[in-house]
Amino acid sequence: MYLVVEGPIGVGKTSLARRLATRSGAELNLEVVEENPFLAHFYAAPETYAFQVQVFFLLSRFKQLSALAQPGLWSGHVVSDYLFDKDFIFAAMNLKDAEFALYEDLYAHLSPRLPTPDLVVYLRADTDLLLSRIEKRGRPFEQDMQGAYLQELTHRYDEYFRTYPGRLLTVDASHYDFVESETDEQALLDRIYGELQAQGAAV
Repeated sequence: MYLVVEGPIGVGKTSLARRLATRSGAELNLEVVEENPFLAHFYAAPETYAFQVQVFFLLSRFKQLSALAQPGLWSGHVVSDYLFDKDFIFAAMNLKDAEFALYEDLYAHLSPRLPTPDLVVYLRADTDLLLSRIEKRGRPFEQDMQGAYLQELTHRYDEYFRTYPGRLLTVDASHYDFVESETDEQALLDRIYGELQAQGAAV
């Protein structure tokens, strides 16, 4: 089983992925975020650092996910808190002209080499909920994030998943407080694993 949790910044991807991995005994694959040396600079000066941020994420995510296809590196089930295609969603927002063209070329060469998830859980939420969760987790470089940016990001996620060709489960994160409520956590995990079983994936 290869299960992915995806969604905009602050929606709870990593928290849910950790719970899914624990429940299924799967290995947990987490994206590199705070190790990106350009990220804090990007939030301060987006146009100056956008290309460096995106290329770092593109290559680090490719390196992580390509390991899933190599025998012996992963022993069984895997839960990941990101989909490789998320990188393109952000790049389409943040890059322009020649930089975006160069990025597209890199992405087109790397993306086909990666495994396809058995299921993607798309967590979505309105902007106010995202902002409150971002404030709560307290990453310093995220504290000045604007609601308009998150609203645009959510719109782009919605558009991407509207035509996503793989197996998809869309979840309204406002209906499940899976961090604070054990009842909500159990209900959401049961829903996700029920979807996997319905599709014939091993869990």
